[in-house]
Amino acid sequence: MSLNLDSKIPSGPIEDKWTKHKFDMKLVNPANRRKFTAIVVGTGLAGSSAASSLGEMGYNVKAFFVHESPRRAHSVAAQGGINGAKNYKNDGDSTYRLFYDTVKGGDFRAREANVYRLAEVSGNIIDQAVASGVPLAREYGGLLSNRSFGGAQVSRTFYARGQTGQQLLIGAYQGMMRQAEKGQVKLFPRREMLDVVIVNNRARGIIVRNLITGELEKHEADVVIMATGGYANVFFLSTNAMACAVTAGWKAHKQGALFANPCYTQIHPTCIPVHGEMQSKLTLMSESLRNDGRIWVSKIQGDTRKANDIPESDRDYYLERIYPSFGNLAPRDVSSRQAKYRVDEGRGVGGKEAVYLDFKESISRLGQSAISERYGNLFEMYEKITGENPYQVPMRIYPAPHYTMGGLWVDYNLMSTIPGLFVAGEANFSDHGANRLGASALMQGLADGYFVLPYTIGNFLASVGNTEKVSTDHPAFAEAKNRVDAELSQLLKIKGSRSVDSFHKQLGRIMWDNCGMARNEQGLKKALEQIPQLKQEFWNDVYVPGDNKSLNPELEKAVRVADFFELGELMCRDALERNESCGGHFREEYQTADGEALRDDQAFCNVAAWEYKGASVAPQKHTEELVFEKVKLATRSYK
Repeated sequence: MSLNLDSKIPSGPIEDKWTKHKFDMKLVNPANRRKFTAIVVGTGLAGSSAASSLGEMGYNVKAFFVHESPRRAHSVAAQGGINGAKNYKNDGDSTYRLFYDTVKGGDFRAREANVYRLAEVSGNIIDQAVASGVPLAREYGGLLSNRSFGGAQVSRTFYARGQTGQQLLIGAYQGMMRQAEKGQVKLFPRREMLDVVIVNNRARGIIVRNLITGELEKHEADVVIMATGGYANVFFLSTNAMACAVTAGWKAHKQGALFANPCYTQIHPTCIPVHGEMQSKLTLMSESLRNDGRIWVSKIQGDTRKANDIPESDRDYYLERIYPSFGNLAPRDVSSRQAKYRVDEGRGVGGKEAVYLDFKESISRLGQSAISERYGNLFEMYEKITGENPYQVPMRIYPAPHYTMGGLWVDYNLMSTIPGLFVAGEANFSDHGANRLGASALMQGLADGYFVLPYTIGNFLASVGNTEKVSTDHPAFAEAKNRVDAELSQLLKIKGSRSVDSFHKQLGRIMWDNCGMARNEQGLKKALEQIPQLKQEFWNDVYVPGDNKSLNPELEKAVRVADFFELGELMCRDALERNESCGGHFREEYQTADGEALRDDQAFCNVAAWEYKGASVAPQKHTEELVFEKVKLATRSYK
């Protein structure tokens, strides 16, 4: 039986929906807010901004994070910028244009109302960042500076050199720590959420493992907010930090939260290529570099000449050739596929999986000091990793797994299918469709935490009231804790012959080969045969040393990889059943004559939201039809 997925989108014109909804929502009296407790899991941009906002409003907040400091959240890795529809460049930007670019960039597979709200509050995010001391770049006259990003023909991206995510996180972190100092926010470092506790069909707490002592802890609350990031580490090699996982979201999924569009994964075109078997992650080079860097390969197959020895007449600036309107700032999915095509043609750099990102023309035109001022720290990072000076020779880049547009299904209020469980930032599916435009991840995280959840959580709490208090003595907490303890004990008992990492690498290769930058029916079916076999081998032959009563990083990894096996299956199933190409989901059977994505709006203009039915039972797919009232469905073109 299919669920009725009520997105709770307000009625009325799209320009008025959020304003009207804010007025229509119930409020919690300021004096009553101290009676409610909110759990926030994850303290990146979405989590820190939500915790600081709710604390400032007077709610009691418990914030949990796997690191020793909230400042180590993966949001720090976002380099290039954050979008905001301020039109400071007077080049035609507007709330509507940011909304349209985002819908189009997501290949018309995002919920229209959510995207408009994101664009609507984007300007407020920039004001909030400045007010909290974030050192965004400024023009000579003192106004905030903007630069361009992929998928847009206007300059709307605010930035702090190549450290935008880090600086924005420090701003949100400061707000949260202010509340921690006042006692409104209580911090729980080095904790990992391993289950959500459901009482009377409502999220009322979580089970966490203290990563230092190994102790399982029970925590209750009136509402739970998950802001735990994405799942690109299913590929093993990705731009994500190794601690990034799907575990929190997956445990919620197994308790009843639907998982939406898992096959929508973003392959970032501007990463340092793989350089060895022992590598554990890939390094991102900011998309902002494509403002001044030109991407090219040799026109000659198998050309082994050094970059500076290849004359202009033998260079193919393929993005500028194929997409003259957007050039090197074509969207990420489009740019990544074109790089793959060049390598598949045998024109990769030195016969390898890489293309050039060249700054010679910009340095000649602007001077090295100007390029250094814009991207200096990125150039230094590149040189430290590769040993090559990008001021003198072109960077070598290649696409890599980066962001995930899929995530837990949420309605307009950011609540999952478990009442009382809200999901923010990359952990939810809501705003990016099948492809995220660059500089929109930071925007969504802060929009959710600063400007959406403070309203929608108040509305939920006012609706359910404060009479039904729950303590950790409730049987549901013991049941959840026992579930977690049983899984940890099972992993420790196996005492097999293979390391956790060896399984993770093998799973990642299966996923990359069959559900990566390009997918096809044969490969996806092959993966759906291989993953269960590998998962069974994992549960029979993995070796996890130590115990669960102390610090045990291998046990942490084992839990995460066990969840990645199950997620990987769902990703491949979702990709197999979506018989179209859209954004980052590129099925080779569904493409135009010139290699572009070919959508099927008649059959697949919807959200695929999957319900967990049990360990040995196929998941059930539910769909939310996407209705476009403000924009017309159109073939996505950047030419």
